[in-house]
Amino acid sequence: MNNAALNAPLRVLYLSQDPALIRRQLAGETLNRDQAGPLRDDVSTDEITPVHILSHCDDTLGDFAHTGLCCGSDKPITRRALRQAGFAVLVAGRRYGKGSSREHSPTAEKLAGVQLVIAESFERIYRQNADNIGLFTSTDFGLLERIALGEALTLADLVRGREALAASVLEAGGLLRWGQRFLAGVDSPTGVGSYRESATGLVAGTVASQASGPQTLFEKILMRHRLTAPHTPAQPQAGDGLFVRADWRFIHEYYTGMADTLMQNALGKDFTLQRPEQIVVFEDHTAYVDESPAHVRGGLIANMHAMSQAQRNFAARHGLRMHRTLTDAEVLMDDGSNVAGISHAMVAEHYALPGQVVVGTDSHTPHSGALACVAFGVGTTDMANAFVTGAVRVTLPENVRVSLHGQMPSGVTAKDLMLHLLATPWICQGHGVGKVFEFTGEGIAHLSTDERATLTNMCAELGGLTGIVAPDAETLRFLRERRGVDAVIEDWMHSDDGAHYVHEMTVALNTLCPMVTRPGDPGLGVALSDLPERVRIDIAYGGSCTAGKREDFDHYHAVLAWGLRQGLKFPPGVQVFLQYGTTAVRDYCSAQGYDKTFAALGVRILQPSCGACANCGPGSSTDAAQVTVSAINRNFPGRSGPGQVWLASPPTVMASALAGELISFGALQRQRLQD
Repeated sequence: MNNAALNAPLRVLYLSQDPALIRRQLAGETLNRDQAGPLRDDVSTDEITPVHILSHCDDTLGDFAHTGLCCGSDKPITRRALRQAGFAVLVAGRRYGKGSSREHSPTAEKLAGVQLVIAESFERIYRQNADNIGLFTSTDFGLLERIALGEALTLADLVRGREALAASVLEAGGLLRWGQRFLAGVDSPTGVGSYRESATGLVAGTVASQASGPQTLFEKILMRHRLTAPHTPAQPQAGDGLFVRADWRFIHEYYTGMADTLMQNALGKDFTLQRPEQIVVFEDHTAYVDESPAHVRGGLIANMHAMSQAQRNFAARHGLRMHRTLTDAEVLMDDGSNVAGISHAMVAEHYALPGQVVVGTDSHTPHSGALACVAFGVGTTDMANAFVTGAVRVTLPENVRVSLHGQMPSGVTAKDLMLHLLATPWICQGHGVGKVFEFTGEGIAHLSTDERATLTNMCAELGGLTGIVAPDAETLRFLRERRGVDAVIEDWMHSDDGAHYVHEMTVALNTLCPMVTRPGDPGLGVALSDLPERVRIDIAYGGSCTAGKREDFDHYHAVLAWGLRQGLKFPPGVQVFLQYGTTAVRDYCSAQGYDKTFAALGVRILQPSCGACANCGPGSSTDAAQVTVSAINRNFPGRSGPGQVWLASPPTVMASALAGELISFGALQRQRLQD
């Protein structure tokens, strides 16, 4: 632990809010902390590695590190600039690595020569991904003084303050090396007691019985799935690293080829997957890639098709179940048997059950928390390790209780509630990072499972590990009516009285109103009625995992059907897109006759998959001057094209489409009455 891990001299790049200062450093000038001025907060993974280059998973990825970084409207880091400048250390502000679970981001930084990232705080998935590939991260700004003095940094310096498992993984050079050394046979049920079949799936019972004192529902589920492994404590506390056994592991095409390569490099070509019957593979990001402006401009279409084929080969080789979204042309040939859609929406519709642990290579995996699951996103190395060892790494989080009271007014949805929470000071200051958000109170009973899924899904935007809702009569209704499953709520499936919460947020639902979020970050929310300026729009997009569910489409249709009755049309130049989350949602809309209303108004209907949300399909902007109102979950710079993206609820998105400017459905109706 005393040998130098990073040798001097170490060149430092301060990610300043001033793009000119970044360019001066790239040109060779050395700045100190004071000269760098205010640092960029909320650097997102969309900025570190823009989505259109994620088909690269080789050394080329290093050329693109931070090419999406925005300082105002300026992007000071061009292709290869970071790599050619020779920086070993990056320095930034709060909540570094927000957004997607893409391990491409720390990988690109490491390939560009970065060995250490120093920031005031880090998002959970980014930091764990960095650990897993051996990229050091630190919140100790005192290291900068030592670097300026020309000192080398030891491994002890770089892991100081980290929990034992993270430190051990970094000392080993990354998770796969660590796993080969310590995790052989850890997936055996003897590590957690004997598993039993229950109405809700595989549950391990003995570790939970060792806990003393009241527990939250999250803690009960996690402890029932905990595995015994080296460098993990017998009596874990918040902040300790653990391994758990997941009931479901899922992956999609952006990560499968990279995971396969990692496993082959570590284990050879003939590796074995643990419990392959509990692994699900989704092809959900590339259905419209041929129409994706960013991919077409980047000449990346062939790469994307190769990426999808690599996943198909992997699934076939290991006999894994796979869901693939069909193209528009293929849908016409389909006999109705194809079942597909966005991965985490599909998991909630087909697989997840109360009391289970679900992990996926997508930051919005918490979607299934609406069904009383512990569901969270992981990066590629975490999933590769989980595939071959059965063990999933997680840091035991603190719990936050979100108490909901009353009922939401007409025209207000769960999306408005989440935009409200995102704009609260406690969340904006980064206190939600890594936490579990439990939604409770009598108000939760008034929310359907679709609406609850919006809450848990967008816990990713709160910075949380996950969100969870205890099972109740609504949970049983959803499982019975949507999936034909007669589930049972077991006696332990609730949070105990006296369970510890590090923070409590209370919301009177009847006080909420339609919200929008300004471009750049999901936390820039404002009540639509308080918006001082009129905002014209060019694009209206409804869909994505967050807003592509049945009840979201009920809202889209209600607004558009009203508009049709009023004789309204979309204003000239306004493009409107609706994209289903799953084939079940599409079939529901067809059965309800919604498709006729959509067609009458000229809405472009898109098959169920990720699309404009991830900048990989129609509905993405093509010009920086374009303004989009979107029901997606995040609006980081470049997320859905070069234009400006406002976030809003499904009814607000469609009302704005009819008006050609941001407006709530209620305000549009009142305006029509006055006319």
